[in-house]
Amino acid sequence: MSLVTDLAPEAPGSEGVTSADPRRRFGWGRALCGGAAWLLLVLVARVWALAIVHDRGVEALRLGAAPLVGRGDFLVGPATMFGLLAAIGAVVLAPHLARLRWRYLLVAVLVAAVVWPVALNLSRGPEALTAPLTRVDDEYLPDVHEVDAAGGPRAFLQGYVEHIDDYNVHVRSHPPGFLLLLWSLDALGFGGAGWAAALCILGGAIAAPVVLVATREVAGERWARAAAPFVAVSPAALWVATTADALYAGLGAVGVTALILASGRRGRAADVLALAGGALLGVCCLFSYGLALLWLVPLPVLLHRRRLRPLLLAGAAAGVVLLGFALLGFDYLGAFQATRREVAESVQRTRPYRFSLVSNAAALALAAGPAVVVGLVALRDHRLWRVVGGAAGAVALAALIGLSKGEVERIWLPFTVWLLVAGAAAVQRWGPGSLRWWLGAQVTVALVVQAVFRTGW
Repeated sequence: MSLVTDLAPEAPGSEGVTSADPRRRFGWGRALCGGAAWLLLVLVARVWALAIVHDRGVEALRLGAAPLVGRGDFLVGPATMFGLLAAIGAVVLAPHLARLRWRYLLVAVLVAAVVWPVALNLSRGPEALTAPLTRVDDEYLPDVHEVDAAGGPRAFLQGYVEHIDDYNVHVRSHPPGFLLLLWSLDALGFGGAGWAAALCILGGAIAAPVVLVATREVAGERWARAAAPFVAVSPAALWVATTADALYAGLGAVGVTALILASGRRGRAADVLALAGGALLGVCCLFSYGLALLWLVPLPVLLHRRRLRPLLLAGAAAGVVLLGFALLGFDYLGAFQATRREVAESVQRTRPYRFSLVSNAAALALAAGPAVVVGLVALRDHRLWRVVGGAAGAVALAALIGLSKGEVERIWLPFTVWLLVAGAAAVQRWGPGSLRWWLGAQVTVALVVQAVFRTGW
């Protein structure tokens, strides 16, 4: 089957541009304008950052590779071939995904979502997959021993707020869920950076097929198949292999998808899905305070289907998870307030709010890639908007209230994985022959960023 057939309307009245529409064949001018707008956004953020650094010094932003976190470190060597070969393979094989049976398509997407970030990061050596997770004074792993030092998990939770100043940056900037997970793995004999990196990579990879399952449920299999290459292979993979946020993206995607599937079913199966989805979203709130915004992602689907019961059950399940931690002694609201004070005293204090609005948008645009940005502009199908609209609203709200001023290329990964679906709209708008061009643009951005900058994660 071809992507033209895949994206033809299912019935009269379906939204979108059909394969017979001549704009599909003669819209490259608009595509170039969209790509130019993507590039302009990145350049404006870069120039603005350089101007701030010139006037106020490096400490005013501490981004280095603005709008991304990192530093300039051009590197092209023999190991670059790993990423280059993976990119070529993705572009060559992408059109054939549509011919796979659905279950095999999901497996292929999962494999690609593992291979692509690993191949990219190997260009800077095998240690690039683990080193970002071990940075002293910054990351989780060096603080795993704090759990035992406190007298065990319960004592650690009870004293978390009181001793928050004693922990590394990421530990005191988040709830203690991920640190306790690492401690649990260490107690089971799976401690260390290697296992932690594998956990993050697999977590980020799982998000890809799970998001496609939700897309199929909401917008149909044809849209899901068209989105598969963009969800599997994106610039966001640069941060999948090196950050805990990749794991959060995977857990969040499973939770959101379970809730979406529950909204389309009745009876016990729907209730079980809603409870499972809510429990996972509750767990996500124990990993990052900002992941409370994940509840916005399935909201357009739930509102359209007018299903209140799954949302109520999911909320109850999430409440049970948080209540369980409260009974163990964890003061969630107190910890959140303490974290806000910590953040207020950090570099977030010196990063200008208006600059951050532009810089955050540019970092998100780089992580998502030009095809996704153009796809969002070209997207007309209401069903697909229900998939990506909640995530777009969540990041817009996060940006406006200033939850994060910078570093969103990793922080917003749990939302970026949903926006990647919009890449399908670019192919639908400009025809199946454009798939390799759009995917080529995506992998090129990833390869260039990896070669030019040493990102912070």
